[in-house]
Amino acid sequence: MSQSHHYTGLTDAEVSASRLNNGINILTPPAKKPLWKRFLEKFRDPLIIILMIAGVLSICISCYEFWGLGEGSGVFFEPCGIFIAILLATGLAFFFEQKADKEFALLNQINDDEPVQVIRNGCVTQVTRQDVVVGDIVILNTGEEVPADGELLEAVSLNIDESTLTGEPICHKTTDPARFDKDATFPGNHAMRGTKIMEGHGVMRVFAVGDKTENGKVFEAAQIDDSVKTPLNEQLDRLGKLISRVSYAFASAIIAGRIAMYFINVSDFDWVAFLAFFLQTLMVAVTLIVVAVPEGLPMAVTLSLAYSMRRMLKTNNLVRKMHACETMGATTVICTDKTGTLTRNQMQVYKADFFGEPSDEILYEGIAVNSTAQLDMSGDRIQVLGNPTEGALLLWLRKRGVSYLDLKDKAVTVEELPFTTERKYMATTVRSSTGKTILYVKGAPEIIFGMCKDTAGVTADEINARLFEYQNQAMRTLGFAYQEINDGDKTIADGKVVATGLTFLGIVAISDPVRTDVPDAVKEVIEAGIKVKIVTGDTPGTAKEIGRQIGLWNDSTDSDRNIITGPEFAELSDTQLKERVRDLKIIARARPMDKKRLVEALQANNEVVAVTGDGTNDAPALKTAHVGLSMGDGTSVAKEASDITIIDNSFSSIGRAVMWGRSLYQNIQRFILFQMTVNVVACFIVLFGSFMGMQSPLTVTQMLWVNLIMDTFAAMALASLPPSASVMKDKPRPREAFIINNAMKRFIICIGGIFFLVLLAILYYFEHTDITCLTEIGSVTMGGNTGLSGYELSLFFTIFVFLQFWNMFNARAFETGRSAFHIKGCEGFSLIALSILFGQILIVSIGGEFFNVEPLRLIDWLIIIAGTSLVLWIGEIIRLFNKQPL
Repeated sequence: MSQSHHYTGLTDAEVSASRLNNGINILTPPAKKPLWKRFLEKFRDPLIIILMIAGVLSICISCYEFWGLGEGSGVFFEPCGIFIAILLATGLAFFFEQKADKEFALLNQINDDEPVQVIRNGCVTQVTRQDVVVGDIVILNTGEEVPADGELLEAVSLNIDESTLTGEPICHKTTDPARFDKDATFPGNHAMRGTKIMEGHGVMRVFAVGDKTENGKVFEAAQIDDSVKTPLNEQLDRLGKLISRVSYAFASAIIAGRIAMYFINVSDFDWVAFLAFFLQTLMVAVTLIVVAVPEGLPMAVTLSLAYSMRRMLKTNNLVRKMHACETMGATTVICTDKTGTLTRNQMQVYKADFFGEPSDEILYEGIAVNSTAQLDMSGDRIQVLGNPTEGALLLWLRKRGVSYLDLKDKAVTVEELPFTTERKYMATTVRSSTGKTILYVKGAPEIIFGMCKDTAGVTADEINARLFEYQNQAMRTLGFAYQEINDGDKTIADGKVVATGLTFLGIVAISDPVRTDVPDAVKEVIEAGIKVKIVTGDTPGTAKEIGRQIGLWNDSTDSDRNIITGPEFAELSDTQLKERVRDLKIIARARPMDKKRLVEALQANNEVVAVTGDGTNDAPALKTAHVGLSMGDGTSVAKEASDITIIDNSFSSIGRAVMWGRSLYQNIQRFILFQMTVNVVACFIVLFGSFMGMQSPLTVTQMLWVNLIMDTFAAMALASLPPSASVMKDKPRPREAFIINNAMKRFIICIGGIFFLVLLAILYYFEHTDITCLTEIGSVTMGGNTGLSGYELSLFFTIFVFLQFWNMFNARAFETGRSAFHIKGCEGFSLIALSILFGQILIVSIGGEFFNVEPLRLIDWLIIIAGTSLVLWIGEIIRLFNKQPL
């Protein structure tokens, strides 16, 4: 750069001292927890904790039975099963999250080895970006990324893309305080790390590097773990506490009841006999607690989340954190940036108004030669290099099949006048391919129009009216003029156009268009009861217009109460903000930390907040939110801070994520419905069995099959149910609402109660008869208590399992409004149901002593399957007539 000789820069000794005092120019990556610690964190789940307590108690019982009572090693199957369930649930969650982490591994890598031109020891030299220090004189050129925060010493036609920090694609930079934009996020003479030079050049002195830059502060804020609990975690906490309280109440009732029965029935009190009886009572109570714990629930939640992670990837949602799948379904507010999320972040010509029927040669050549932008067509997507507004004009040419490069090559540039904010126009004189010398001028339409002798038949009022229309739509406008130059004609002198024969060509409106899918996507989430708020660094006018285009802002109903600027936002106290935030739809001129504060204020109002963004400025809010959604072409810092990356950058993918989340929550509810019904029946059987003096009719290994293996299959079946678009018609569930709703309570109590009474009656009948085949029912006379034979226990076990088997179909159809036989998209459910069916037949047929069963006759199988299927048929009849859950 020609001005570089004015600066001597730092000496080698000063560089070393600066690096020692101010640090190096890299962003400190967050410390990674070791794998073992990340794995252990999975054991914080409340249901996992309950399972571990149950497992320890089960080990104690098994040890007493093995060493104290001399029973076989089979007594250890129950605790082994519980700990297998724990390891499977935690292991699967850990595996899928680590797998997702690997896919994100490259997102945090920042290229610190890019060369940077600096002046040191009086000479221009190149160093790597990480070697830049405070006090360095850095040379900035078009297309380069600013390596650190610095104060500009020189700025020539310098425009910087600050969208990664503020959302503003173009910020004009100058060293003249009189020309500073007072509303700009950062001072007009500051260049910030991570922003990009779009056009012009400059020189700056570095005043901050690494973590102390604005980029570094944002990156650091993005690493703060606010430990915001997801709605699902809160629900599982409450469910865990409920299960604990109910199981302890059952256990206490057993202990109190059996002790009372002991004193009622025993006339001669004996301490030894009483202690033996009391120990047996404690074992029964602890067994009931173990039975009450839903071993399959952590597995069901993990399988549901893991399944959704994989399926959501097919809808362009790359999920990094499992619970983000479900949390999207609970979202009540979406905070989104504008540039690159709602809009394409690529300027394009909205409309071209040319007057006087100018020739295409004049129009196309004028645009091609009087431009500093370039198009990079080397990749899959065309990239604009330089000023995005000028790039939009080149793209407009390309759509018309015109090569701007060919036009440039055919014309010979005679003289150039670069754009400045003082002139507000640029000009280029060329020797045209037609052989004529032509002056082309482009800039602010009102300035260009005033310079023209020939206005092509339009008036200033007409031009102003069109400009007003376009500017109200948040568009940028450019005016064009030309003049054929004859010998002796003046063109450019003293840094301005002095030609007197300019002809006005017209104006072009340029916009950063809203993505085509966004209005429908915004409408979808609003109709789903989710509020949308725009946070952008743009002006209030631009932000309002984008709000209008996407259907968020309505001039007839919205007012100043619904929009605020960053400075006004910062002046609000936390109390004022908490009250005002409900009405806000747009925050304009926002700084990076404004979005984070907005998220925190919404969370303080008990909202479930999702944040979308693609820039470094969005990272703190992405990290703080319940769910952070980054865009696929966003910055690495944004992706690292997010929970979900929308690969196709489509806002409509957010609606699909909400649909998946809500459907996933319903699937978890269906499994809870299924398993809690199983557990209620099992608990009451154990409870009443203890008062009737019977041994448990279900052995340890049988309960292991029912509570772990069968429930795990059921978890897989119910987790594999596809999402339903109908959930988008519902409003977000209240965050304080319990995961077991009233309809589920009625289902569990009614169905569980019926099953319990049926099984208790069967058990009583078996105890007072000697059944060898179910065809004998009704023909065998009931007598005294004859106990339970091995065949009767096998019948009872199989009836218990098939009652639950058919009930799984009812749980599947719960709150769907459909028949349980609706299998479209549910092939996985059908396959798993068949696996449970044949698994039960296999266990009873060959399980023998391990499962304490005897093979059943074919006629008994047919009677059990047909008889218990009434559970499904009755459910179908209720659904057919009521179309409502029980």
